[in-house]
Amino acid sequence: MAEGVIFKALSGFYYVEASGGMVECRARGRFRLDGTTPLVGDRVEFSQTEPGKGYLTSVSARKNAFVRPPVANIDNMVIVASAAVPVTDPWLIDKMTAIASMNRCNAIICINKCDLAPADLLYGIYKSAGYKTIRMSAETGKGVSELREAIKGSINVLTGNSGVGKSSILNILEPGFRLPTGDVSSKLGRGRHTTRHVELYRLSCGAVVADTPGFSAFGTEQLSEKEALQTLFPDFGSHIGGCRFPDCAHIKEPGCAVLEALGRGEIQKSRHDSYVRLYGLASGYKHWEHRQSKM
Repeated sequence: MAEGVIFKALSGFYYVEASGGMVECRARGRFRLDGTTPLVGDRVEFSQTEPGKGYLTSVSARKNAFVRPPVANIDNMVIVASAAVPVTDPWLIDKMTAIASMNRCNAIICINKCDLAPADLLYGIYKSAGYKTIRMSAETGKGVSELREAIKGSINVLTGNSGVGKSSILNILEPGFRLPTGDVSSKLGRGRHTTRHVELYRLSCGAVVADTPGFSAFGTEQLSEKEALQTLFPDFGSHIGGCRFPDCAHIKEPGCAVLEALGRGEIQKSRHDSYVRLYGLASGYKHWEHRQSKM
């Protein structure tokens, strides 16, 4: 048996990077029987049947796994945003930071197109919330070395609403890629998707990155436990436990330490608004309905 990491999954084929190079693999039928779906980023064992071809035989235990897009074992989620066209809604960023935290994945906020708009508001929100926040421009090269330093030696996923420049950032991180980039529609204010599948790319700095479809591909199914949401907002951390009521939801309760910190400006209003919105979604999530839909 040989070992490797799935770098691309396409049309039932899994492309595994191993010590001898890339191997095109199919999955054994046993995966269908036990319900295992190999994901990009999985560490796998495979049996080689001929040079460059083989069959997957097992998938190692995962550090984490994301549903949409299907990737596994991610160390950093690089959330690409923009204050220029298209302008990123903080709600989208907050949804992704929460999903990253739920999956034991570090979130890095990368604000692109700073040559067009300095993004002072976005930068201030996430810097004060405790996230690694980088201002950059894929056009001028500003911030590229800082991002490269932040991701080296780790497996990273780039995500963000379409048009913010994910593929452009990959191209400037590693110019030899020459990934296709899409123009932003002046009528709609959003970009056209250029990424059709998930694929890992190895950078010369030692990082591995995945280019993925945009924010619309991500769901909030993993954020269905409303009691856990408060732990996914690091800016709430030092205030949790200081509330009058031990089961405080931090929404409108009297004596809430989180709301008091919000009033003092220690927590950004947009961050708390996103928390309340996620709490409402989680409160309406009916686990039994979703279990039935999968039967």
